[in-house]
Amino acid sequence: MIRCPEEDFADHVGFKLSNDRISALNEVDNAEFSWFHFRVCLIAGVGFFTDAYDIFSINIASVMMAFVYNSNGALAQTAIKAAAPIGTLIGQLLFGWLADRIGRKRMYGIELIIIIIGTFGQSLSANADIGTINIFAALIVWRIIMGLGIGGDYPLSAVIASEFAAIHNRGKMMTAVFANQGWGQLASTIIAIIIVSIYHNRFPSPDQPLSLDTPCTSPLLITSPTSPTCLLRNNIDQAWRILIGLGCVPAVLALYFRLTIPETPRFTMDIERNVKQAINDIEQFLTTGRYAYDPDSVVVRVVAPRGSWRDFGMYFRRWENWSVLVGCAYSWFAIDVIFYGLGLNTDKFFTALGFVTHLRGLTPCPNGDAQALNSDNTANDVFRDFKNLIIANLLLSAVGLVPGYWATFLVIEKLGRKKIQMIGFGMLTVLFAIMGINSLFTITPSAKIFLFLFILASFFQNFGPNTTTFLLPGENFPTRYRSTCHGICAACGKVGAIVSQFAFQDVSPKNVLLSYIAFTLTGGVTTYYLVKETSQETLEEISGEESSSFIHGALSVFKDFVRKKNLMDDVYYLVRTRTV
Repeated sequence: MIRCPEEDFADHVGFKLSNDRISALNEVDNAEFSWFHFRVCLIAGVGFFTDAYDIFSINIASVMMAFVYNSNGALAQTAIKAAAPIGTLIGQLLFGWLADRIGRKRMYGIELIIIIIGTFGQSLSANADIGTINIFAALIVWRIIMGLGIGGDYPLSAVIASEFAAIHNRGKMMTAVFANQGWGQLASTIIAIIIVSIYHNRFPSPDQPLSLDTPCTSPLLITSPTSPTCLLRNNIDQAWRILIGLGCVPAVLALYFRLTIPETPRFTMDIERNVKQAINDIEQFLTTGRYAYDPDSVVVRVVAPRGSWRDFGMYFRRWENWSVLVGCAYSWFAIDVIFYGLGLNTDKFFTALGFVTHLRGLTPCPNGDAQALNSDNTANDVFRDFKNLIIANLLLSAVGLVPGYWATFLVIEKLGRKKIQMIGFGMLTVLFAIMGINSLFTITPSAKIFLFLFILASFFQNFGPNTTTFLLPGENFPTRYRSTCHGICAACGKVGAIVSQFAFQDVSPKNVLLSYIAFTLTGGVTTYYLVKETSQETLEEISGEESSSFIHGALSVFKDFVRKKNLMDDVYYLVRTRTV
C-alpha cells in the first residue's frame, strides 16, 4: 500500500509528541518533593479534614439532639447518621465520572461549596411548632446534600494527589492527604468538649434537680424559659448547632486555593491532549510552585485511547483489569462496614463496654416511646454524661485513629499497600474475635481493657485497609478512567457504611463485633487474590498502558495546517481521540 507524504508526516509528528509526553511524565515521576507538592497535600488535605469533621461530629451531635428533642426511637438517629454516606455515595459516582470527562480542576472546589451549603443548612434546621416540619427530616435532607460534596472530594483529591506525585513518594503524598481525616475526627471531639465545658461552666445552679416541663411524648415547648430543664435544653440545642456549623470554617478557608489549583499534567496530556500546556505547567510548578495557562499554544489532534463506554467495556473485559476493580471495591466495602459501624456508633459501644457508665439524661420514659430526663438528675449529671462520651471519642481519635494514619505514612513505600492492607484485616480479625467472644461468654474485663482493645482496633483500621483502600483505586487505572474507578470503589465503601447503620441497628454490640469478622476475613482474602501492589511503579506501568505506544499519530485534518505553518518542531496537541 502506497503511503502519501502527509501520512508519513503525521506519523513523524505522532512519534515526536509521544516522546515529548514520555519526557514530561518522567519529569513528574522523578521530581523531588517541593513546595508545590506540599501545597497540593495541604489543599487536598483540608477537604478531608472537613469531611471527617462533618461526618463524625454527628456521632456526638445526634446524642445531643435526642436529649433536646426527646427523639422517639433509634431510627431517627440511625437515619441521620446514614444520610451523609447516602449523599457521599452519589457524589463519588457523579464527581468521579465528571472529573474524567471535563477535568479535575474544573470540578475541584465545587464539592467544597456544596459541603458549605449543606453544613450551614444543618446548623439552622428547626422544628415547626405546629408539626409541619420535623427537624430530623430536615437534617437528613441537609446531610444528604452535604454528603454529595464529601463524595466528590474522594476521587478528586485522590487522583489529583496521585497524578502530581513522583513515584518514590506517591504513597506518602496520598496518605498525607487522607490522614487529615484523623485530624478532622480529633478536632470534632476537641471542639465538642470545649463547647460543652463552656455551657457547663456558665449554667446557673447546675446542682439543682431537673424536672419535666412537658410530657415526654409531646414536642419540646419552652413554657418556662427560666426553668432549669428548659434552659439546659436550650444550651444543648445551641451546642450541637455550633459544633456542626463550625465545619464550614476550614472549607471556606480552602475554597479559593482549590479553585485555583492547576490541572494535572496527565489529564492535560492524555485527555485534553495539550502537551505544550502540560510541559509548561510541569516546568512552572516544579520550579516556582505556580502555573499559568497559555491560550495561544498551538494544538494538534492525535490518535490515542479515548474514554468511552465501548472502550471502558473493552478495558475491563480483561480479567487482569476487572479483578483489580472488584478487589479494590470489595475491600473498601468490607472496611467501611467496620469503620463507619464503629465510628458513628461509639456511644453504643462505649456504653456497652462500660466506659460511659450512664447517659442519665437520656433515660427511656416508662412507655418506652421516647426519652426524657429523670426527675432526680441535675445539669451536672447531664453535662458529665456528654463529657464522658466526648472524652471516650477523643481518646479513640488521639490514641488509635490518628497514629494509625501516620504509621502507614512512615512505612507505605517500604511495606507497600497490599501488605499493609492484609496486616490490617488480619489484626482486626483477631481483635474482634477477642472482644466478641469475651462479651459472648460474659467474661467481663475492666472497661479500660476493653477500651484498649477498641483503640487498638481503630489503629489497625487506619494502619491497614481504611487508608490503603483510598490509595489503590487512585493508582491502578488509566488516566481516562482513574477518577471514575476511584468513585466506583469509594461508592462501594459507602454502601458498606449504609449497611453498617441499618443492618446492625438492633444487634447487640457483642454480636456486631463477631459479625465484623466475616468482613475482615473476606476482605483479607480478596486483597490477597485480587489486589496488586502499586508501590514504586509509574501510573502507566500499573495500568498496563505503556507510554511508548500510547500515541498512534496525528489526525489528517491538521496535517496541512502544520505543513504550511512549518511548525513541525513546535507543534503540540489537543485531542478527542479515537481508539485504533
